Amino acid sequence: VQLQASGGGLVQAGGSLRLSCAASGLTFSSYTLGWFRQAPGKEREFVAAITWNSGKTYYSDSVKGRFTISRDNAKNTVYLQMNSLKPDDTAIYYCAADWRGATDWGRQSTYDYWGQGTQVTVSS
Repeated sequence: VQLQASGGGLVQAGGSLRLSCAASGLTFSSYTLGWFRQAPGKEREFVAAITWNSGKTYYSDSVKGRFTISRDNAKNTVYLQMNSLKPDDTAIYYCAADWRGATDWGRQSTYDYWGQGTQVTVSS
């Protein structure tokens, strides 16, 4: 199984980025997908998740209304559209997959597979 995150970069505050995470080696449609991030000197934290069956989405309070998670099962890819970026959004962003995940989307131990991370830097 491989999760390959991409799309990170350097952007000014107020700008936008779209992250992608391409999956291989798993039945993508059977996995709840999540995005987490880790800022320098901080613990990794939950950002967003989208369920495997209903496509319901969940967000942390810090990104709600600014970020949108979506998935394309035909392309085995999950996306994170990030708008109105702030310097506090600077972090390494990781995608993760949880087989038929039904609860605890914010808990890292719930997830079975992780991508390698992509750096997002927001300048003020």
